[in-house]
Amino acid sequence: MKYFFLALALIGVAFFFMSSSRQPAGKPRVLVFSKTKGFRHSSIPFGKAALIKLGAENGFTVDTTEDASYFNEDSLKQYSTVIFLSPTMDVLDHVQQADFERYIQAGGGYVGIHAAADCEYQWPWYGKLVGAYFKSHPKTQPAKLIVNDRSHISTQHLPEVWERTDEWYDWKTPPSDKEYKILISIDGKSYEGGRNGDYHPMAWYHEFDGGRAFYTELGHTNESFSDPAFLQHVLGGIKYAIGDNKPLDYSRATTLRVPEADRFSKNILATGFDEPTEMAILPNLDVLVVQRKGDIHYYNSKSKTLSLVAKLNAYHKATVPGVNAEEGVMGLAADPDYAKNNFVYIFYAPIDTSVNRLSRFVFKDGKLDLKSEKTILQFYSQRNICCHTGGSMTFGKDRTLFLSTGDNSTPFDQPKSTYKLNGFGPMDNREGFEQFDARRSSGNTNDLRGKILRIRVNEDGTYAVPDGNLFARGTDKARPEIYVMGNRNPYRISVDRKTGFLYWGEVGPDAGNDSLAGRGPRGYDELNQARKAGFFGWPLFVGNNYPYRRFDYATGAVGDPFDPAKPLNESKNNTGLTELPPVSPAFIWYPYANSPDFPEVGTGGRNAMAGPVIYNEFYPKETRYPDYYNGKLMFYDWIRGWVRAVTMDAEGNYVKMEPFLQSIKFNSPIDMEMGPDGRLYVLEYGNGWFTKNKDASLTRIDFTAGNRPPKAQLQVDKTSGALPLTVTLSAEGSADADKDPLTYVWHYGSKVKETREPKTTVTFTTPGDANVYVEVKDNKGAKGRSTPVQVYAGNEAPRVKIEVDPAAKLEANKPVTYKVVVNDKEDGSKINPANLFVKVDYVSGMDQAQVVGHQVMSTLMEGKSLIEAGDCKTCHKTNEKSIGPSYTSVAQKYARNAKAQDYLVNKIIKGGGGVWGEVAMPAHPDLKPADAQKIVSYILSLGKPQAKSLPAQGTITPTAKDIEGGKRMMITATYTDKGGQGRKPLSSSDAAVIK
Repeated sequence: MKYFFLALALIGVAFFFMSSSRQPAGKPRVLVFSKTKGFRHSSIPFGKAALIKLGAENGFTVDTTEDASYFNEDSLKQYSTVIFLSPTMDVLDHVQQADFERYIQAGGGYVGIHAAADCEYQWPWYGKLVGAYFKSHPKTQPAKLIVNDRSHISTQHLPEVWERTDEWYDWKTPPSDKEYKILISIDGKSYEGGRNGDYHPMAWYHEFDGGRAFYTELGHTNESFSDPAFLQHVLGGIKYAIGDNKPLDYSRATTLRVPEADRFSKNILATGFDEPTEMAILPNLDVLVVQRKGDIHYYNSKSKTLSLVAKLNAYHKATVPGVNAEEGVMGLAADPDYAKNNFVYIFYAPIDTSVNRLSRFVFKDGKLDLKSEKTILQFYSQRNICCHTGGSMTFGKDRTLFLSTGDNSTPFDQPKSTYKLNGFGPMDNREGFEQFDARRSSGNTNDLRGKILRIRVNEDGTYAVPDGNLFARGTDKARPEIYVMGNRNPYRISVDRKTGFLYWGEVGPDAGNDSLAGRGPRGYDELNQARKAGFFGWPLFVGNNYPYRRFDYATGAVGDPFDPAKPLNESKNNTGLTELPPVSPAFIWYPYANSPDFPEVGTGGRNAMAGPVIYNEFYPKETRYPDYYNGKLMFYDWIRGWVRAVTMDAEGNYVKMEPFLQSIKFNSPIDMEMGPDGRLYVLEYGNGWFTKNKDASLTRIDFTAGNRPPKAQLQVDKTSGALPLTVTLSAEGSADADKDPLTYVWHYGSKVKETREPKTTVTFTTPGDANVYVEVKDNKGAKGRSTPVQVYAGNEAPRVKIEVDPAAKLEANKPVTYKVVVNDKEDGSKINPANLFVKVDYVSGMDQAQVVGHQVMSTLMEGKSLIEAGDCKTCHKTNEKSIGPSYTSVAQKYARNAKAQDYLVNKIIKGGGGVWGEVAMPAHPDLKPADAQKIVSYILSLGKPQAKSLPAQGTITPTAKDIEGGKRMMITATYTDKGGQGRKPLSSSDAAVIK
């Protein structure tokens, strides 16, 4: 008979009825769930067969499944009890978890068998339901079980001491006998390898959150499910969980259902940004956006237009070759009383002074008054080095302004040094290597870098320091403005409106592997929470207060690890206190690899950001999000592109995180704020570094409770080509969750076309750039809009491909052969070698700030081609005077002029004369400012040393120093075609990575 029932189980017996109105009544129905993502027990099919037989013999029906989608409210309503038969690891998603919580709260039952304690480690509610989590086990062996309670229906048939063979689990934390009724324990002296000591429960039951739960550790072996005593034990647990088989009462459920993902939609408000950094949403839903290079844009929510309202002359580009500066305009916030005073705050690096400056301006009637600037606070920042600026601002209670600042330290390897950082904490104490020592900034109590500051701005533009910061006013060698210290790059921050807790994402270092005996831990990003002022460790600690070791970069000598209870700043570059406050713990931390602590974050590049904590009571009912998200913190990652909702308990302790907005694609979200309408606004930087990205945008995430708008997707078969350019547009993949008929409205440049079919062709007959997107409308008026794609008509971009041996492995002193192949339809075989730039970098981790020069050279080559294609050559030559000055003369004249870029762009567009002689320079009003910027960049570059390109093909031989610390070789190649009259030059690039 055993094998008969086994056969039934193996062919998937599942008497499954999906009526959403049916409640458990009459003959009970039980669901057996045995999905596994980790170890799979061979006993599972035996268990299924035995449970089906138990049901047939004892008056209840058994269904079996390994499909987690059955964990939805309509399905679960059919069951009196759900049995977890040795599932392993994370088998339910957050939506299914919420519906199962509701099922138990409605009066449902739960039975866990054996490995039911080896699953859902990241779901605290389940941990309380099952009672304990698996930690380890010795080999399968006989042991003596002590039956503590023989009055229960599951144990009344058992002897006081029950001897049997099984696999005996040790618990991470044994269940408390105050919360759980312990039925069976194990005698630790009766077997080998147990680790829980004298108190070692093996079976228990309890009432929990409205339902009834029973768990038995037994059931590892196949033979268990033919053992009458064990089966009677399980049967008693099932009967306990079923209880009186009362109908489920979902009015008792307290967990809210997770809103359907497709009720959230991405509404693109504006595009065309060039390195946007932070935004401020005004009370009337207008939005200000600052860009790193100085531009300040204004989105008018009524006219739905974006305009440039001001430009700050900001330091955003290093003058030292091979260095990417990250400074510029870094932060923006609107005053809490903006509706009355029109104050906005901007954090930026002024071009003429080596400081980072916090200033207040007046923005009124769509105009930013630069003359209204009041400098509130500024501090020294070392220039011509990379990296880390911070720059996020937000207001807390009582008008306190929080400002984050970066450590202004270089995380990359020191040049001409035997011992290098290799992605660990930068603490180089040698003369001349100050930029590689973050103890001079982050770890320095007398320095405002690497901190989160808290001040209160006075009406006259001065500021006061509120009580409760890390150092009291008047403390020697300590700045009172510091609220949090020990930060590397706290790039986006937020404050909980109710609790006042401060949150921030801490962008961490690059070391991919631990070197605990040598240097210290691998790199981690952190999401941190400060309930009060504190020191959060950098550069002495990272992650969950993992300590770095003292290290002498002159000799390579390794010292002791730092002590988080008594941290010391022993740097000669330190101007503050030597003894630092004890280190506060991290809230969430994760490396490049899988995180054992927070596996939900995944793997890959890291760039943690803190979004808002949502409270619906502050927002209008018509536009706010569902109550499910009340009190949850939005946590996002700039590189990984996801958003997570973090649940906390009443004290603010971490409970769990879950995916949020899974169905929405983000293009490197760099800022995320709640608007006054209760909707999430997202500023997307775009998927490229230090460049104007086509996918940079300002978006709003809307929630629809009723008819859902369609999801719009656009595919374009080509993004450039000669005139006339015919492009095929496809909206395939667009969908409507409500299954309504759809209409497609195609926007291409200034033209619009409507079709019933999800595919069409459009033709461009005039040269220039055009944004192309599709609006998908249902028959009820709801519509969704795709992400725009930029198409250039008049020239076809060249194709660049780097060919390397796919089997090539990176080894010291072993040549890597490469070849760059360029195909250009417009230029044919006339490939200009001068327009090809090839370079090699050795990178650690995913920080592309190490790959400098690539985007710069692309811009310069495009500028050169624009000159050659236009009328500039009529009046100018590169090295010789013509009607106008030579380009090299212009470069030399303006070499030391910080305002030259903007001045020359303006002159090219508007024209002018009198500087170089009597001949006036003609205006070029049709030239786009972005193209004029490229022309000027090329001209000014002629006065500087030029980066040299590698040949189009050859070999690169890495040294041991090049690849130490697990670095990878990255070869990049960019080619810019020559363009022509009315034909803009275009660039294409490719990259090859050798590990």
